[in-house]
Amino acid sequence: MGLGVRWTLHGDGRTPAPGAVVRPDERLSWPRTVGLGAQHVVAMFGASFVAPVLMGLDPNLAIMMSGVATILFLLATRGRIPSYLGCSLSFVGVAAIIRAQGGGSAAVTGAIFVVGGVLLLSGLAVRRFGARVIHAAMPPVVTGAVVMLIGFNLAPVTATVYWPQDQWTALLTMLFTGLAVVCLRGFWSRVAIFLGLVFGYALSWILDRLFGKIHSVHGGTQAVDHWRLDLSGVSKADWIGLPSLHTPSFGWSATLVALPVVIALIAENAGHVKAVGEMTGDPLDDQLGTAISADGAATMLSTAVGGPANTTYSENIGVMAATRVYSTAAYWAAAGFALLFGVCPKFGAVVAAVPGGVLGGITVILYGMIGLLGAQIWVHNKVDLRNPLNLVPVAAGIIIGIGGVSLKFGKNFELSGIALGTLVVLTGYHALRALAPAHLKRQEPLLDEGTSGYDSVVEDDSKSTHS
Repeated sequence: MGLGVRWTLHGDGRTPAPGAVVRPDERLSWPRTVGLGAQHVVAMFGASFVAPVLMGLDPNLAIMMSGVATILFLLATRGRIPSYLGCSLSFVGVAAIIRAQGGGSAAVTGAIFVVGGVLLLSGLAVRRFGARVIHAAMPPVVTGAVVMLIGFNLAPVTATVYWPQDQWTALLTMLFTGLAVVCLRGFWSRVAIFLGLVFGYALSWILDRLFGKIHSVHGGTQAVDHWRLDLSGVSKADWIGLPSLHTPSFGWSATLVALPVVIALIAENAGHVKAVGEMTGDPLDDQLGTAISADGAATMLSTAVGGPANTTYSENIGVMAATRVYSTAAYWAAAGFALLFGVCPKFGAVVAAVPGGVLGGITVILYGMIGLLGAQIWVHNKVDLRNPLNLVPVAAGIIIGIGGVSLKFGKNFELSGIALGTLVVLTGYHALRALAPAHLKRQEPLLDEGTSGYDSVVEDDSKSTHS
């Protein structure tokens, strides 16, 4: 297939044939392909724009580098795995911890750069030795626990930073987003987070017009009078311009906080590759190592210039399942749109102006969903938590990770939160497994099913498509 940049026209170029799908090396007409690319950009809007805002990074640079990362991924996988690489939410908690320790944006991106390097090496190891090498070290009971503590560790950020800025806007935004996730169907359910942002944005503007400024904590520790929605930065921003860049800086403490996220990213990629292979009918197990290493390389490239990590997006999996179009040409179009948005500072200023109360309502659901994806890994892989071999290290690690338990070594080195929780789960599981009696040991699956229930998504979308 070469670099995967040549596509044959599917049927008449208008719609997929009955019962057929548009394969990765096929395309519809170019106008329809470009339209699908725009749809993919909208699908990743919610999470991909929330992530840099929550991490304190430039939204314009984030969206630009997501386009670059997508192009790199498509070239590395030679067009066999249709994917959009958006900004990873797995590092939001990492960024919060690093900033609480006094680190700035350079320290955040430096820590994530190292994670990207480890992810790249992990992908190369999978290519060389197969998926067994990953899942022997990180069975589903471990990956599920780490994903869970990464999500739930973020709870204090919502409770102490965003929600108090405007509790009523946060509450109404949470309710609207929850209704959108549950009640909407097809494409609209995939962009529920984005719809929640739009609702909260509009609600904040209306409340400002009706009631004036709000008195609450805003950007500090003291309550002050401020507008819920401050658009002063939008009027000052240019229409065209390059985003701000910065180089990463490196430190041991920040790196140790970020490293556990590697486990979550590997699980995400495994689930993504498995899902795409099943939907397209093209087994892609041989591409898992390539996908993981491409994700790592894309993250290193993004963070090298000051952007966030990038990872495969389940939102876009949903769009493909609903449309039955898996053409990588649509993702090239999506990447093009992302690059254009990246050079529009005014657009980035609109994103950066999202009110804190709105983020409070969104993150209540979003952070909880990230944590519960860990439980979903356990369910998919039938992890038995009645078995003390699984229960003990998971119980200890999750409480340590969520509660912020710390372990100090001398005056200048400390392990806590996500890093310490992951270490306890990982080393505790393998140590106990080595010592446990035979009847407690069970064969773990070689390849977990990732972090999303893609099979049920495909089935539901298939039913709605044919009804």
